[in-house]
Amino acid sequence: MKSTQIQCALDGKITPEMKQTSFTENIDEELVLERILNGSLVIMKRKYKSQTSIGAGATTKVNVNIGTSSACVDIDAEIEKALVAEKYGADTITDLSMGGEIKTIRRHIFNNTSVPITTVPIYETIIEHGLENLETDHLLKMIEQHVNEGISSLVLHLVDKKSLEHLKSSGRIMGMVSKGGSFTSSFMIKENCENPFIEYFDEILDILRRKDVVLSLGNSMRGGCVHDRFDSSQGMEIERNIHFAEKAKSYGVQTIIEGLGGHINASDISPHIKYYKSKTKFPLFVAGPLPTDISPGYDHIAGAVGASIASGAGADYMCYITPAEHLSLPTPTQVREGLVAFKIAAHIGDSIKYGLSDKDYELSKRRSVFDWNGQMQYAIDPEKPKEMCPKEGPCSMCGEYCAIQIMGEYLSKN
Repeated sequence: MKSTQIQCALDGKITPEMKQTSFTENIDEELVLERILNGSLVIMKRKYKSQTSIGAGATTKVNVNIGTSSACVDIDAEIEKALVAEKYGADTITDLSMGGEIKTIRRHIFNNTSVPITTVPIYETIIEHGLENLETDHLLKMIEQHVNEGISSLVLHLVDKKSLEHLKSSGRIMGMVSKGGSFTSSFMIKENCENPFIEYFDEILDILRRKDVVLSLGNSMRGGCVHDRFDSSQGMEIERNIHFAEKAKSYGVQTIIEGLGGHINASDISPHIKYYKSKTKFPLFVAGPLPTDISPGYDHIAGAVGASIASGAGADYMCYITPAEHLSLPTPTQVREGLVAFKIAAHIGDSIKYGLSDKDYELSKRRSVFDWNGQMQYAIDPEKPKEMCPKEGPCSMCGEYCAIQIMGEYLSKN
């Protein structure tokens, strides 16, 4: 059996992937090995294509969700979204398809991208068998199938009976908004059983370990609105996910935890992240978070505000939000808008965590001398500003009365 990154680290072996992480993230090789070993850094890789590093010392990474729904199936649109996601800098892509020929859609996404791909196997299992006919064996076979296809990471929701009881009496406005969590919980209620992902966790780890697939432990209990504050169900889920992440690490399976997400009051974001970081070193994945509920159509902007706070407070990995959030499947253009907003948020967060970036410095130097093409080299999305800026001289907002130009001429004489 091929060794995983953790197993190699245990043997003191620095892998090519660790060397690549050391180079791209500017972290000493021995420190990369140490962080792989203690679980604070993971390397999510796509065989023969690319890798991305998530966790301690690495830049904040951004994931893009794409995929069909039961109400909207357009394979060409999903392929275009995948191409857009890669073009504009997505670090990972998650396929959440639940409509049409899902295996075909996934194959097309694989064929048109090089970044690591994540899936949520219970989605396809529900479509293939239906909730009423779902069996544990179906779930395990689907996990194995996805792993054999070459995915880089998969998501499991480890909700348990006790936390469901707490949820029932929580008084939440939105209840459970996690789709994967709701599918898993519905199966447990229907079968009057414990979570099959917990019951067969060892077998699942064996499957993941074979190809060093990163395990992502889902956030079933996240809040669905800012008035649904942090409660016992969320606290229990964090503790439970940490327990199973430790077990996965002992098996040699790299793990990240979705420990924060959904809708969170802005003032609560940093304290939540500090609470999580005080509990564990495992990389923290956040969905959003959205710090307000009144931004339909502009949730990518609201989400980027929350994500900036989250990244700056220590979040390692973020799932983008598009303008279509809560409304519809996003278009390729909306995927671009959401991704760029969250790339900006990640950059802002990294400036808080690690200090100001040379890119800001270099762009500002070129802005001071009206070097428009030079500025575009450092822009997160250079195409859009190119359509708005002049070819030379001050912009049309100030024209000949540009403060930079006026003071530049004055200062150059004195």
